[in-house]
Amino acid sequence: MYLPAIPTLQEIWNISLPEANLSLVVYFGTFSLLLLVHGPLSDRYGRKPVLRWGILLFIVGCLLCASAGSITMLVLARMVQATGAAAASALSLALAKDLYEGQERQKILAYIGVIIPLCPMVAPMLGGFMLKYLSWRWIFICQGTLALAGLYGALRLKEPEFERTRGGILSVAQRYVVLLKNRSYISYTLAFCIMPAGFFSFVAASSNIYIVGFGMSAETYGLYFGFNALCMMIGSLLCSRLCVGHSTYSILLFSLVGLLAGGVGMLVTGGATPLLFLVPMGTISFFVGLSRPISMNIVLEQVEKDVGAASALVTFAFFLLGAIAMELISFDWWPSKAMFIGMLSVIGSALPFVAVVYLHRQQKRTAR
Repeated sequence: MYLPAIPTLQEIWNISLPEANLSLVVYFGTFSLLLLVHGPLSDRYGRKPVLRWGILLFIVGCLLCASAGSITMLVLARMVQATGAAAASALSLALAKDLYEGQERQKILAYIGVIIPLCPMVAPMLGGFMLKYLSWRWIFICQGTLALAGLYGALRLKEPEFERTRGGILSVAQRYVVLLKNRSYISYTLAFCIMPAGFFSFVAASSNIYIVGFGMSAETYGLYFGFNALCMMIGSLLCSRLCVGHSTYSILLFSLVGLLAGGVGMLVTGGATPLLFLVPMGTISFFVGLSRPISMNIVLEQVEKDVGAASALVTFAFFLLGAIAMELISFDWWPSKAMFIGMLSVIGSALPFVAVVYLHRQQKRTAR
């Protein structure tokens, strides 16, 4: 929601784009690290209390962001926000594992994949229109207000039944050692977490590309950004339909080939015009959305216990690499930001394709 305000913050505080993007990068870095805390805590003490206090902390972080007077204060406030937000994100996959099985779980993950892009689709448009009439601070006040709905849902949530871990903090932390010894879980996690790197770099650079590079208004930028979120949402919705009657393996390979095509298209066109950037970026977003429910379900199928920790670890890896991509694209190291997005998308499709084919064959041999 505050992406359209990044150029405004640069101007108000007289800071560079890498400095302004720290509020985004540090958020995702903190968010990723705290996932590793919330996941095993929920395995030990239950999903509901961790979720409830996390959302409350997020609301406090929103108020701190709204009152920030410098980029340093904003970055620190965003860390508080991220600490709370990590609770909800860590537990969404865990709750899907707790409450659903098999194809039903895959459908639920696909529906989650439809719901999640709705916020990125609407948020920049809303943020752009708010900037036209209000201060950027109202964007964070709006975020805190919207989080009240999440808090209400957390209070109404019935605690699911699952096998809880025992012991103190050290015992809880040791659950990650168990997960790291799970070769299939770690292999799939490493393969899938690099897939959306191109999309994450787009999120960080989108306002600079559209507003500064193409000279768009904040409102128009919101519409263009929303198109990519719509593409991702359609991809996830299509996944919920294709997973009935088609093998997850074939859908996943198809997604990776499509992601590769989008990356190559971006490299060929160079994103020289709004349309030449929009089309390959929309293709990348669509196939990231199509692949994510399946890839997350495959990862969850590799574990029976420590589901909260497993959910947290895969989400941590997902967002950590995303944060790295977001910071790298902030610098002018590349021929263009569009070319960097294309390069990451090619890498994020080619490497997982090889890994998935290899792991699938290995599992078939083991089954025989």
